[in-house]
Amino acid sequence: MAEATVPDNSADASDPQAEFMKERFEVELEFLQCLANPRYITMIGQQGYFDKPEFINYLKYLKYWQQPEYARFVVYPHALAFLDLLQNKTFREEMKKVDEADRIHELQYHHWRWPNFQLDDNAE
Repeated sequence: MAEATVPDNSADASDPQAEFMKERFEVELEFLQCLANPRYITMIGQQGYFDKPEFINYLKYLKYWQQPEYARFVVYPHALAFLDLLQNKTFREEMKKVDEADRIHELQYHHWRWPNFQLDDNAE
């Protein structure tokens, strides 16, 4: 499966192939950005998508978004981190659990709230 190409705003709007590729780009970007939400990941896991080889292949395919020419369109960079983590079967199994999604969501919130905060392992 070939990756979606970066949309060309100068492309002829009457070209059906260009319109298809633009729509594909937008749909894949929207789905990728949904992966920034741990609760969304849990929902798709609970619906059985993580048990489907086709879906796992789709997650592998989406890794092209990590290339700079595509990553610049990603608004929620956690989506790329979760995409990497979703390549791991153990992570996918853990994310089916609501408690795990809540724990990760809390960690994500604290990271957004205090992005420069470092845990000091030596603190008493």
